[in-house]
Amino acid sequence: MEVLKVSAQSNPKSVAGALAAVLREHGAAEVQAVGAGAVNQAVKAVAIARGFVAPNGMDLVCVPAFAEIEIDGEERTAIKLIVGPR
Repeated sequence: MEVLKVSAQSNPKSVAGALAAVLREHGAAEVQAVGAGAVNQAVKAVAIARGFVAPNGMDLVCVPAFAEIEIDGEERTAIKLIVGPR
């Protein structure tokens, strides 16, 4: 599954475009975010992506989960959003 990493400075519309492209190609994607600002941008991106793929007859759903990832040799807890069609 393709993983898209989102930061607090990510542009939600750009992430949504990338997410829509991955969904059209692979059918599902994972969005990872660490921190409140990044999670905010990730959720906005999923909402925008829903509008991008709706004309193709795809209704998106998102399943939130925790993920342990390593950043600069340090373990961090990320939120991962598994996005796919309903």
